[in-house]
Amino acid sequence: MPEKETIERSHEDAREGKAPSTQAGEFVREEMHHIREGKHGARSTQQAVVIGLSKARRAGVKLSPPKGSPSLRKKAKQDSAAAAKPNRKISGKRSRAVSAALKREPKSAASSQAISRQAKKSAAKRSKSTRSASASAAARTRKAA
Repeated sequence: MPEKETIERSHEDAREGKAPSTQAGEFVREEMHHIREGKHGARSTQQAVVIGLSKARRAGVKLSPPKGSPSLRKKAKQDSAAAAKPNRKISGKRSRAVSAALKREPKSAASSQAISRQAKKSAAKRSKSTRSASASAAARTRKAA
């Protein structure tokens, strides 16, 4: 369950007209904080990002389904559907199992080096024109310092 402040920051981004990926970034940021403070770990930085995006979809952020395996798309669809019905009973046994599994994972996934590596790898998959377009969009929506 995401923290109230994270949901509020995400809603604030939505009110300001920021992109869904920016709204979801708040949840990813929260996930990195959880790993750094030792709440749990993650196998990789990519897993930490995916957990954050899943939480964002469940909180109602309208993210497009990811490119990837059909099982990954199905999970994203389930997360988006879960946002429509927020009061579903959660299995305690399953929650404890997931928490225990994540606690066994390393905490290095949220290190600055790992995040930098992940960001560079992710950017390398994109074309120069899309990187340029997103940079100019960021410049337009950035708050005046």
